[in-house]
Amino acid sequence: MIESGNISPAEKDGRYEFRIYYSEQERLCRVEKEQNTLHVSIDNGTEAKFQINNDGTVQQIDGTPLPESIVEYIKKHILEH
Repeated sequence: MIESGNISPAEKDGRYEFRIYYSEQERLCRVEKEQNTLHVSIDNGTEAKFQINNDGTVQQIDGTPLPESIVEYIKKHILEH
């Protein structure tokens, strides 16, 4: 499950922190957005990298495979923020 909590972007550097439920535990998720790339780090050591396509879809290009529900949650809260 995913918790819809507060999302707080840090300054204007494209960094975001929020809590998600991953691997049956609440985890801190950090995302750094650099142009068309999302660098995702979850506090249990999970790292992933995503490409933002021109059509708005997000495609994982590196790292630990994440469930589609987590990817959609991150996409929604970062890109629609």
